[in-house]
Amino acid sequence: MKPSTSGKPPLSVPPSAHPAPARADTPYPEVLPADGSAPDYPAVLPAEPFAEVLPVEEVPVLQPADEVTSVEDNRGLTPPARRLGVWRRITSGCEWVFGAISLMVGLAVLAPLPLLQFFTFGYLLEAGGRVARTGRLREGFPGVRMAARLGGIVLGAWLVMLPLQAVSSLWVSAQIIDPYGLAARRWKAVLMFLTIAAAFHIMAACSRGGRLRYFFWPFNLFWLIRRWWRGGYYTEARDAVWNLFVSLRLPYYFWLGLRGFVGSFLWLAVPVTLFALGRQAPLLGFVGALLLAWVVLYMPFLQIHFAVANRFRELFNLRAVRAAFARAPWAFGFALLITLLFALPLYLLKIEMIPREAAWLPSLIFMAFIFPARLLTGWAFGRARRRPLPRHWFFRWTSRLGMVPVALVYVLLVFFTQYTVWGGIWSLYEQHAFLLPVPFFGM
Repeated sequence: MKPSTSGKPPLSVPPSAHPAPARADTPYPEVLPADGSAPDYPAVLPAEPFAEVLPVEEVPVLQPADEVTSVEDNRGLTPPARRLGVWRRITSGCEWVFGAISLMVGLAVLAPLPLLQFFTFGYLLEAGGRVARTGRLREGFPGVRMAARLGGIVLGAWLVMLPLQAVSSLWVSAQIIDPYGLAARRWKAVLMFLTIAAAFHIMAACSRGGRLRYFFWPFNLFWLIRRWWRGGYYTEARDAVWNLFVSLRLPYYFWLGLRGFVGSFLWLAVPVTLFALGRQAPLLGFVGALLLAWVVLYMPFLQIHFAVANRFRELFNLRAVRAAFARAPWAFGFALLITLLFALPLYLLKIEMIPREAAWLPSLIFMAFIFPARLLTGWAFGRARRRPLPRHWFFRWTSRLGMVPVALVYVLLVFFTQYTVWGGIWSLYEQHAFLLPVPFFGM
């Protein structure tokens, strides 16, 4: 290329027309002159496009040591939100414990009542099934929050009724002394007034939500005016009562308990009958004892498998139980040991007949023993569900060698109970560890 003779500077290609790729060591593009001469390095671009560097004094520096908050001082500082969260966790834990206690008491009250026993039995099956499905023991308390609300209503109503009981006792005493006297008439009037006031008190506490604290201060004038002004109070109260009834799932628990009882009784009927005939025919009693020990090995886990699948035929699926045992043999052995061990002390309560009015007290002891055993059985079955492969033969056979003697010892102790309990030979059909959740059938 010849140099230009016009005296004008050579034309160069604008950088924007053919941009050269930027390199890591050259932060600016190179432009070749039109005459082919090499440019003078370094080609310095104008400084205006570059960001201005902050002076040293404007660069943020670390805070001085006296302005930094120490860790020790920060530990003592609790924000309001954190205090509120801690308080909510504490109240939630207390509510859960109160709900669990209310749940156990409610199930114990239903356990000795005919037909209502199936609600308790169905709940026990569902609790074990939930633990088996989720693998978490805390899932074995379905409806514990609702039980806390209902338990609070019952406890609050009982506290409100205490003055009525005291006044009623005074009125009865006054009637015995002088039926037509002035004192008897006055105490009767006071009793009627307190009865009406207690009824309104309980209704007001339940209308505000039924929590226990509302029974100590049920009347809130501002809340009542605001609710009546907003309207729809009756509709909301009606829907809340209906939703509460539906959330209890009473038909589900009854149907689950009824099917579980029928299937378990079909398993136990023949072995227990042969076992009971051992007095007249010792050979039949021996065969019945062996059959009962064999059924005892499978019965707790068949019930949990039925609760997990919610199908009646799963109560007879021995193959599924064997496969689950192979994946968690020691857990199955431990669950069987606790189940049978916790069932034995309840036979001591059947030595003498207990009055029907106090039947729920032994049932409470029954729930305290049987309910943890159900949860533990569900945990063992859930442990097997989470493992895809069977365990080593050493664990399987050591578990079998421990489970078989446990079942035989249990059957032997049950055989001697027919001579100690007041029900005699018919007590062998109760089998409260597997059948209806009541240790006193027929009370």
